[in-house]
Amino acid sequence: MCESTLAVGGVSLKVIPVIDILNGEVVHAVKGKRDEYKPLVSLLVNSTDPVEVALAFRNLGFSELYLADLDAITGKNADFSVVKRIFEKTRLGLWVDAGFTDLKRVEEALTSKVSKVVIGTETLQSISFVKEATQRYGKARIMVSLDMVREKIVSRVSGLQSTEPLVFARELAETGIDQFILLDLLRVGSEEGVNFNIAKALARVCNIKLYLGGGVRSLEELLELRRVGAAGVLLATSLHSGRISIRELKRYGFVKHSS
Repeated sequence: MCESTLAVGGVSLKVIPVIDILNGEVVHAVKGKRDEYKPLVSLLVNSTDPVEVALAFRNLGFSELYLADLDAITGKNADFSVVKRIFEKTRLGLWVDAGFTDLKRVEEALTSKVSKVVIGTETLQSISFVKEATQRYGKARIMVSLDMVREKIVSRVSGLQSTEPLVFARELAETGIDQFILLDLLRVGSEEGVNFNIAKALARVCNIKLYLGGGVRSLEELLELRRVGAAGVLLATSLHSGRISIRELKRYGFVKHSS
């Protein structure tokens, strides 16, 4: 078994801020319980408008943003107008999960200034779709989100629910897909800490870039994830609460110093 190309000691961990949009405003996501999501309350920005929150992150020195369009994921909205407005105002690199299930929607997203399309297993209808999207648009623009609950994949695809995330990631990596997000839904918004056992195993799958989302709660966890070879971390709650400070992120090189 080979080691990941993101070998221990040589990786520069990215910190990607997250915006969850529900009913047109930014919300605080907690453990995947969407009917309980509340409007965002943050130490960083006094607004729930997606563009204003995105601007705040840009002004703090971030260059990329992960956006979960929960309206699109739940079938309420298939419009990329918010994405376009965010890009026009911020020029951030946008990673977007909008419940993608077909190539037409992927094409629409990429022409709407999305830099990376995130295909989540939660809404995935066939594994072949992931492979087709990657073949058509290139592996640099397609990411797979391994949406997980209690270390099992959340998916509508028959049989995938019982597949270990590590096994599924290896299978997809063999087809050339190399960007993965491990999204632990039960830890989202909880600040309960990272599941390091599975994170370490996935970070060492051959030739993949692994990003972690859900539960990250401290600078120490970021440093440990960098040490074990993760490519990046998705952060929301710990940023807004101040548990992980922008000053700390800049000090350790996770965020550039803004001018």
